Amino acid sequence: MSSTKKMTLTIDEPLKITSWKQGYYKNERGILGALGILIVLAAWEIIGRSGVVDPIFTSSPLQIWYAGIDYFSSGSGWIDLKVSGLEFLSGFILAILVGIPVGIVMGWYRKIEALFDPIVNFLYSAPRIALMPLFIIWFGIDMSSKVAIIFLGAVFPIIINMIVGIRTIDPILLNVARSYKAKDYQIFRTIVLPSALPAVISGIRLGLGHALIGIVVGEMVASTSGIGYMMNQAGASYQTDLVFLGLILIAGCGVVFTELIRRLERRFDNWRPDVHK
Repeated sequence: MSSTKKMTLTIDEPLKITSWKQGYYKNERGILGALGILIVLAAWEIIGRSGVVDPIFTSSPLQIWYAGIDYFSSGSGWIDLKVSGLEFLSGFILAILVGIPVGIVMGWYRKIEALFDPIVNFLYSAPRIALMPLFIIWFGIDMSSKVAIIFLGAVFPIIINMIVGIRTIDPILLNVARSYKAKDYQIFRTIVLPSALPAVISGIRLGLGHALIGIVVGEMVASTSGIGYMMNQAGASYQTDLVFLGLILIAGCGVVFTELIRRLERRFDNWRPDVHK
């Protein structure tokens, strides 16, 4: 019986090690990312406690944590998060709904692209914060002005990437479809949209970053609530922990949305037609 037990342990032990290694390699990216964050947080806390740098300038992870508990316990955090989230989703979804069709039309029809390309490039190059005073005049300081600046920041990367995606479609696929007398709507459904999907996802990912910048800028300039407004007020009163808290909330939302977009991109990766298969 003892030899059987010993043999069972000997057999099971390599299986456990192999299983552990497989689990690590499968989640290596996430594990290393979490380890990097822990190292940065630990170094930040040590620097804050050592007194090498004035805490009023750096705060510390624990101070930010306690400030976050007080902020959300009072109810202000949930209100600001709701306001910022509603503004962000409204502007970003509107940018997607407008940017993709406009990009398709400009990418497919050369004359329309030549007609509107200077306008798109001008508005894309213009700093959005410089337009904020106009948005305040046009829409006031309520939600509309923030939605406008978020939309303006996100829509042009989507349009430009959509145009690039349409222009880089393999011409062999289009020629084959036309040789079989395919209708325009069939070409769009089976070739154009699947082929341009990677460019669409890239444009949405770029637009996401611009949208997050827009929400912070908009709420700092003209707002009475929201994460950006809280950061502005906290900075004016030297509450560094709340400023970092707002930064972490905005950046954290960006990381979550970016990961969701990346998963969506992987999910539809096989949808793209390949002429060489």
